[in-house]
Amino acid sequence: MGEYAFNPEVELKEMGEYKPVPKPYGMPGRPARIFNTPITPKENFLRMARGEKPLWVPNMSSEFNSIQPLVMKDAEARCHGGIDWFGIEWQYEPKSNAAMVKPGTRRLSDITNWREELEFPDLSTIDWKKDYEENYADLMEPDRATNFCIVNGCLERLGDLTSFADAFVYLLTEPEEVEALFEKFTDFHIELIKIAKEYYGADVITFHDDMGTQNNSFMSPATYQEVMMPHYQRMNKAAHELGMYVNYHSCGCVGNLLPYYIEAGFDFWEGQDNCNDKKALLDQYGDKLGQVSVYTPNPACSDEEYIAQITETINTYGPSGHYICWLVNTKPDCKIDPFEAIYVAGRKLMCGEKVDA
Repeated sequence: MGEYAFNPEVELKEMGEYKPVPKPYGMPGRPARIFNTPITPKENFLRMARGEKPLWVPNMSSEFNSIQPLVMKDAEARCHGGIDWFGIEWQYEPKSNAAMVKPGTRRLSDITNWREELEFPDLSTIDWKKDYEENYADLMEPDRATNFCIVNGCLERLGDLTSFADAFVYLLTEPEEVEALFEKFTDFHIELIKIAKEYYGADVITFHDDMGTQNNSFMSPATYQEVMMPHYQRMNKAAHELGMYVNYHSCGCVGNLLPYYIEAGFDFWEGQDNCNDKKALLDQYGDKLGQVSVYTPNPACSDEEYIAQITETINTYGPSGHYICWLVNTKPDCKIDPFEAIYVAGRKLMCGEKVDA
């Protein structure tokens, strides 16, 4: 790596901590250790996003300003329960630390009635500047890329408004109404993406629309290509024109849809490790679609074994140069720094040296 050769004595010295920026999904902000990196974490991410080789494996949990402003009614309802932007009532479940649509809720009587029954929020009435200045301005770290989270994509929103069973029926029986409603949703998403850039300085959008069960995708690749892809092509084009990248949070066993995620213009896919062969999909599509992986190592082990799990994960997925780890630290009392383990393993990999687990 020439001028960027790994120098642990320099890069691992104490540099203080990043400030605890409020995080998505109702998670509290936590300080994160700063490493003396040869380039900033933001530039390291941008190298990957541009298709260049990063200098280490990025860690979403510590190297990004990941935010989901609660001034958005969708965010407040999804994190804590309540009424979202489209009048859907969400119920918080403490055991899962998440909310779901309240049982028995049906906001839209039928998709053919959406023009009369749905009121789209006027985003211009929200004081975004005030929200940023009061809740983020003093905490955002310029060395880190800003990741802005938007929940409820087109299919999820339709399922939440009616039911997912009816949403799939509408794909078959009311294709013109589905097209018109998804067009309107996409206009709304583009407006929100512009706000994320203008007021919060977003570099990347994490956009949610789950597309599968634990065993297969909700729809065939041909249906995704016909029904979903044109709207997401338009949305991603708008984000790219603003200089942003889009990370597609899409749960389920959806490997068969990845070629169309790529064609839609998504830059990254945030998918489940436990129902997808993530390594095989990285090998097949990684040069065109990076992966973000929420990683939760098993804490029922010694500190050394815990760190070995983390190192093995980086060794497995990191060599592609298109993998971002999102570590959920399940062993906060570990006496060995798991974030250092990710950084060291990722740095050595990008310098051509594999780290033993």
